[in-house]
Amino acid sequence: MAFGTRIECWGRYACFTRPEMKVERVTYDMMTPSAARGLVEAIFWHPGLRYVVDEIDLLAPIKTTNIRRNEVKSKILASSVMKTAQTGEPIALYTSGDIVQRAALVLQDVHYCITIHFEMTDKASPLDNPGKFTEMLRRRARKGQCYHQPYLGTREFPAAFRLVEDNETINPYPETRDLGYMLYDMDYSDPAHITPSFFHAKLDKGVMDLRNCEVHK
Repeated sequence: MAFGTRIECWGRYACFTRPEMKVERVTYDMMTPSAARGLVEAIFWHPGLRYVVDEIDLLAPIKTTNIRRNEVKSKILASSVMKTAQTGEPIALYTSGDIVQRAALVLQDVHYCITIHFEMTDKASPLDNPGKFTEMLRRRARKGQCYHQPYLGTREFPAAFRLVEDNETINPYPETRDLGYMLYDMDYSDPAHITPSFFHAKLDKGVMDLRNCEVHK
């Protein structure tokens, strides 16, 4: 059973990184379904449900800008984390010697409306039901509550959000373009082999309809 909810979100910057860009970050022209799902999960998540994004509406013109950001060029290895957990030895990454500046092509002044529903999973308890989860999500979104700050692609670009009530009308910005192949989601069912999936994204008068899109792995 599925219940639909609309969440409006906006922010000054966004970066929905194209995975084929290995060093310099380059954003997609639109929010990806996985980013939309992650934003809603920051508001409300439960193991008994799985979010499915139905539609993403563009509410402002697509604008890009170039920025430079400080990043680190190394990662803390999982083996180092395990050693710290076992021995108590401190673990650190010293940014003074590891920091590097990289250019990024990001979106500017973004504004979207996400239409999303959820499906019950086998981890739902006998007392869980779709109506209960729907009301919990809508109540938290209406009050501006979240488990952690929602963000637009990367954590340094925070998102503001609000619940779109059932009686409200959303008017998408009338942009039509072929967005090419876009990341749909990541399959984490096998941690040793995390698999991305893609789809051919299209924007039709400001609406990216995902209900019948064909997903490829």
